[in-house]
Amino acid sequence: MSAQHIVIAGGSSGIGLATARRLLDAGHRVTITGRTAARLDKALSVLDGRVASVVMDAADRANVKSVFAELGAFDHLVLAAGSTKGAGSFASVSMDDVRASFSEKVFPHFGTAQAALPHLAKDGSLTFVAAVTAHAAMPGTAGIGAANAAVAALVPILAAELKPLRVNGVSPGVIDTPWWDFLTDEQRMQLFADYAAKTPVKRIGTPDDIAQAIAFLITNTFMTGELIVCDGGLRLAA
Repeated sequence: MSAQHIVIAGGSSGIGLATARRLLDAGHRVTITGRTAARLDKALSVLDGRVASVVMDAADRANVKSVFAELGAFDHLVLAAGSTKGAGSFASVSMDDVRASFSEKVFPHFGTAQAALPHLAKDGSLTFVAAVTAHAAMPGTAGIGAANAAVAALVPILAAELKPLRVNGVSPGVIDTPWWDFLTDEQRMQLFADYAAKTPVKRIGTPDDIAQAIAFLITNTFMTGELIVCDGGLRLAA
């Protein structure tokens, strides 16, 4: 594939940042978005190549439309925004948290993809990032799993509706990213060790594990309507 312009919504850290790095290394042009200039500047300091950044709040419809109008035409969009809300026992999880999970993930993914359509190349692609909770029967994930399942459900529907634009997705397992920063270092280490023990590959994932899957879906022009569960086999154990 010749050099393309890829926009990564949520590209300032974690999976989005790793994806930017991998695509830049392959010679593509990348624009990363994030909610704060400080985080974007930090991301830019570790990236090399044709990279730019723009502050964008994916939950703000007017802001998203304005950003895309300013960016103009581009080839691919990666939607890597996430939410930590909605986890907990079904019997006690707060409905406010469940709503927040949808507000922070489902609606931004839906709205950002919709706003991007007039600017996306017709033979380009959309790649959604959901999570393994959309696929595995893991107690305590009903709320967050419902949100990720909603994102995953968009993939086949939009692949059929928006053709020839390709639409795919990736559902990561447990990945060592700042998503887990709500835990103390000790809690994080113990949780990672517990998940590594349950996972067939006997480790948790890295952001680049997921970046490789995303880059594959972008660059393989025969892939559409597919959702890759990249979880080290965790869903099998769950």
